[in-house]
Amino acid sequence: METLKKHLVRIVLGFLLTLLLLGHAARLYQIPFISQLDAIIYDTRLRLTMPQTVDDRIVILDIDEKSLKEEGRWPWSRNRLALLIDKLFDKYGVAVAGFDIVFAEKDQSSGLKILQEIGGKQLQDDARFQTVLEKIRPQLEYDRLFAESIRNRPVILSYYFSTSAEVGEAAVGVLPQPVLPAGTFAGRGIPFEKGYGYGGNLPELMQAAAGAGHFNPIPDFDGVSRRVPLLMEFKGAYYESLSLAIVRALFGFPKVVPGTPDTSTSKDYSGLEWLELSGENFSLKIPVDPSVSALVPYRGGRGSFKYISIADVLHDRVNPEDLKGKLFWWVLPRPVFSICVQRQ
Repeated sequence: METLKKHLVRIVLGFLLTLLLLGHAARLYQIPFISQLDAIIYDTRLRLTMPQTVDDRIVILDIDEKSLKEEGRWPWSRNRLALLIDKLFDKYGVAVAGFDIVFAEKDQSSGLKILQEIGGKQLQDDARFQTVLEKIRPQLEYDRLFAESIRNRPVILSYYFSTSAEVGEAAVGVLPQPVLPAGTFAGRGIPFEKGYGYGGNLPELMQAAAGAGHFNPIPDFDGVSRRVPLLMEFKGAYYESLSLAIVRALFGFPKVVPGTPDTSTSKDYSGLEWLELSGENFSLKIPVDPSVSALVPYRGGRGSFKYISIADVLHDRVNPEDLKGKLFWWVLPRPVFSICVQRQ
């Protein structure tokens, strides 16, 4: 009895500590010290295990000073982007193009709108002006030119969700079709990252593109982005990330199949363990965390990939073999660069 009393305080403290840690592990609450320690351990392990070598499958197409000097300040007009897409597919033979840019507003840089206003007022009765305007109109419709350049090609656009309910349900542009319909995970209680509003692309561009994905990150408590939500919920349906959409495009748009645990051994867990890309003679399982997010497999610091100036691509100064069969990924915000990834 005396021995029990002697250790009673220690037993109670140990039990309370166990409950505290279980609550943290179950994400009922977060203990800052443990979260910080876990982040330090993960970052250290990542730095020690990164290859720190140059990946020849990946080429970064850089909007560098040379590009800005030759092509002008950013943003560039969409007829130039159309030319870039044509060169990447027709001359350089890339496999997939992904844009980390939202084309939500019309490109009026051609001056067509002003010419139309003049033609409807001051020069309304000038037959010669009207004839010339109609003749050059197709060359000045930059959004249409860009849409035509991406149509019937594996080009993936992007969009973003507003993740704060306080911001409201503001919507700009249009979204692609969800990768999984509403009701897919009914009753499972999975804590998906949710969108309340969105910033999408012009309808004509979204209709021409092969697909689109969101680029919402999930910054950790310390502001570092270590993971990306592969699926986000919006109005009950589920939308894929830009990275997942690009990988699917690379392999011919295989289906996204939720990977649920074996109920015979995991009766108390109703979440997801992985997302499987399932196609003809192809299957890829991507492990996910409880919020259906995946850790970013960082490779190394600057210099892990080969850099090529976009100006050199536009002006045919690149060896086609440097880009053939690769994936073009345009990434914003600045520093602005694009990534080319070769299919393994």
